[in-house]
Amino acid sequence: MNPAPNLVLVGPMGAGKTSIGRRLAERFDLAFVDADQYIEQRTGATIAAIFEHVGEAGFRERERCALAELLAGEGQLVATGGGAVLDAENRRLMRERGFVVYLAAGLDSQLRRLGRDPARPLLQRVDREQVLRDLAVQREPLYREVADLVMDTDGLTASDAAMRLGLQLADRWNADGVAA
Repeated sequence: MNPAPNLVLVGPMGAGKTSIGRRLAERFDLAFVDADQYIEQRTGATIAAIFEHVGEAGFRERERCALAELLAGEGQLVATGGGAVLDAENRRLMRERGFVVYLAAGLDSQLRRLGRDPARPLLQRVDREQVLRDLAVQREPLYREVADLVMDTDGLTASDAAMRLGLQLADRWNADGVAA
């Protein structure tokens, strides 16, 4: 058993961090927090607007502050943005304050799940497939570095993935006051 005060989901866009995370939070009686939604609430701006006005570097600074605030708490399931692992301090905090699950998803699954989602600033290009490939090359090693557990979500509904992951977490994660 790996004790940690929070459950943290990492992985690429379209892996199911939010949809699977909501179901897992309910199962484990955790407060669910989508880090991107938290940033939007704190700033009063959409992620796309933040990218437009202060660029990716400005967004990443806001993301770093938000994760530090969130991970200082406990009893939460935090669904991170796909690029949260790019920052070494974020990775350190995740490892120290969470049991980290890397939700993996193949390129075809990502493209199918994301459709033409207008809320993804990094995908507002015609070469979406290449963007996702490039992001995977950069980020996949970091997801693996920080992960306590890896789960492939390809071919699974959010409900099925949450059920399977819940069973694995019951065996591998222990948080004080959190019932598995």
